[in-house]
Amino acid sequence: MIRPLRTALMVAAIALPLAACGGRDGTAKTDLAASKVTTIGVNAYLWRATLDTLSFMPLVQTDSNGGVIVTDWYINPQVPTERMKVTVSILDQDLRADAVRVAALRQVNQGGQWVAAPVQAATIQKLEDIILTKARDLRRASIAG
Repeated sequence: MIRPLRTALMVAAIALPLAACGGRDGTAKTDLAASKVTTIGVNAYLWRATLDTLSFMPLVQTDSNGGVIVTDWYINPQVPTERMKVTVSILDQDLRADAVRVAALRQVNQGGQWVAAPVQAATIQKLEDIILTKARDLRRASIAG
């Protein structure tokens, strides 16, 4: 009689904690929205936010495993004598401020020739900020939704 009781208690002691793992208390949804998402090689929120941010520019290369997005030259219709090319590298699987690096090239048209011109550091910082803000918003939406 003691042996079946001990076996039943051991089974209950193992089964009860496991039963709580798949519960409906919202923990599964929070786990899916963790800051570290690994279905691709880099953080999925940063990846999606980068694609959204650069959606107005033609893309030349996208490598979700390596975390690199390269645009083609983009000419703003309001400033047809200037063009930009952007490369974004996502450096980590975690959603962190230092996990995004933006590099940009700028050229101006002088007499029919495209000539390299400096890119303001504030432009690069602003792009990084926009990407990070969008990534955080996507993460918040996946937790709340």
